[in-house]
Amino acid sequence: MNRRTAIFLSDRTGITAETLGLSLISQFEGIHFTQVTLPFVDSIEKAYEATNRINQSKSANGVKPIVFATIVNPEIRHILQKCDAYYIDFFDTYLPGLENELQTKSANVMGRSHGVGNTHSYNTRIEAVNFALNYDDGARTSGYDSADVILVGVSRCGKTPTSLYLAMQFGIRAANYPFTDDDLHATTLPKALRPHRTKLFGLTIDPKRLHAIRQGRSPNSNYANLEQCQKEIQAVEDLFHHEKIPFLSSTNLSIEELATKLMVISGLERRLR
Repeated sequence: MNRRTAIFLSDRTGITAETLGLSLISQFEGIHFTQVTLPFVDSIEKAYEATNRINQSKSANGVKPIVFATIVNPEIRHILQKCDAYYIDFFDTYLPGLENELQTKSANVMGRSHGVGNTHSYNTRIEAVNFALNYDDGARTSGYDSADVILVGVSRCGKTPTSLYLAMQFGIRAANYPFTDDDLHATTLPKALRPHRTKLFGLTIDPKRLHAIRQGRSPNSNYANLEQCQKEIQAVEDLFHHEKIPFLSSTNLSIEELATKLMVISGLERRLR
């Protein structure tokens, strides 16, 4: 298999560079990318250090690394662009055209996209994350009136990471409730969920995938037994159909895809602006 190094370079956390860069390299099958993130390259000194590290990667591997950069400061950008790499600068690529179209010079201020300048959005995100943590795994059900959505499904099908992603990226207050054997053998929804029927959204998963995940958590237990996983998935999908609860399978979807599809299907609107 062809191997290359992908380096995500940023003057802040690197999340934007990673997101955009991964979207691009995911289109190239048959190439294994070793991923390296270099965050907070926000000074001349750090720019030279990052350049040296990039050049060392070229020397060690005998092939240029692919660099995806979101660096605002033009002086820092100028230093980094001299590295021995295939260098993709997202700001340098798009800012000049935008400046021309808007007839306004960009501010060249670091951290705008991830900062706390918008206090309302920041507070909304923090409140949503706290809500997801407080109402994780059915630990509490008394505050479901305040939930935007309640994720339901069997244990280890992806409810917690999806809840947290909804909170972080969309400001959605997402609780999650795991169905137990007793819940799945009952003929109706658990008592705590019945008043909130319209907020429910189901997650399911391929039984073999669930078996593999549970084996890693609790090897050779009845909880991880393939037959047990198959019974639980069949029962929960029957429940979703019977109660007309919309649901998605987490088997082949990333957390990002799950959350975004859930937003569309549920008609939820992003709370962060």
